[in-house]
Amino acid sequence: MTTILVVNSGSSSAKYQLVNATNGERFASGLVERIGESVGRIRHETDEVLSELELAVPDHAAGFAAMLDAFARAGTPVSGLGIAAVGHRVVQGGSEFVEPTLITDAVAERILTLGELAPLHNPAHYQAIVAARVAFPDVPHVAVFDTAFHQTMPPEAYTYAIDTAVAGEHGIRRYGFHGISHLVVSRRAAAFLGKPVSSLKQVVLHLGNGASACAIDGGISVDTSMGLTPLEGLVMGTRSGDLDPGLMLHLLRAGYDTDQLDQLLNKRSGLMGLAGSNDFRDLQRAAGSGDAASQLAFGVYVHAIRRYLGAYLVELGGADVIVFTAGVGENSPALRAAVCAELDWFGVRIDASRNAAVGGGPRRISTDNSRVDVLVVPTDEEAEIARQTWQLVSA
Repeated sequence: MTTILVVNSGSSSAKYQLVNATNGERFASGLVERIGESVGRIRHETDEVLSELELAVPDHAAGFAAMLDAFARAGTPVSGLGIAAVGHRVVQGGSEFVEPTLITDAVAERILTLGELAPLHNPAHYQAIVAARVAFPDVPHVAVFDTAFHQTMPPEAYTYAIDTAVAGEHGIRRYGFHGISHLVVSRRAAAFLGKPVSSLKQVVLHLGNGASACAIDGGISVDTSMGLTPLEGLVMGTRSGDLDPGLMLHLLRAGYDTDQLDQLLNKRSGLMGLAGSNDFRDLQRAAGSGDAASQLAFGVYVHAIRRYLGAYLVELGGADVIVFTAGVGENSPALRAAVCAELDWFGVRIDASRNAAVGGGPRRISTDNSRVDVLVVPTDEEAEIARQTWQLVSA
């Protein structure tokens, strides 16, 4: 049995997929959303069945009950699916979780306490883990951590220049996130090129509602844009990305409290703060129609990506591959063209027709004579979580 149930939980949602760990084939997928609201919703999909249902989902335990019911209503009750394990995506693993980890009571509690470093994510992961272990008590549960891939960063990349005693007391360092995505995309890029990942210097740009850049040398993360929290780095859908820390002090002195700052920087900044929408498609349409705020937001977004791209090209001593992935990276030719504009001096040449073409799998968008390969590679965090989960439980 190599069937893995992959769970990716947020504070008010739980995505799930049933995945064959050996080949990445999906048997079913779904989303439970609006958890904790008066009316929730579940969407369940297989090759044969698509169902959507509104119902009360007061907590994650109720969400898992709704998921089990959705499988049963689709004619595939989980008791007959041969689920070998449940793999959980966990955003923050701190410094101690550097590989997939079998979930015990102690591990679950530690994931919860690490919520101090990821308050928007880890408490939700914990709730989902508790609910899933009740729903699936007879199979192993495995945590796969977004931060694990970046634990290879050297001290000069992950250390903040603040008082070392304060940093040590509060676990302050750059952890990085989107590690599962950066890992799988860098390997897929190497496979597409027919080269060992150990031979390549890559810059991977994971551009979605959350966004991060990663410098990968020989398959190893050596730097990444997100930091102590997923707030640092690139401009994102609702998150600010890099800021002068003095800005927060200024707002605190002006009367803001920490909760207001949290809301401002995580929910009301980024593209949302600049242009009123965190949907990149809406932003591009508005910018194309002459909306000045959207045009500025697009420019700020591109500027931040190019700044990190340039830094990582220097840090890596050049690059063999630049990879675009995630929702915006995979689906916006205009964004890719803007990021790679005027990089001929570095050997980056984009083929306009390749860039504009729509494709479902990995593809090259650079010209045949471009010294640097520029690729679009769809990410697949769920397949990677399933693979790592199966690798641990079958060992």
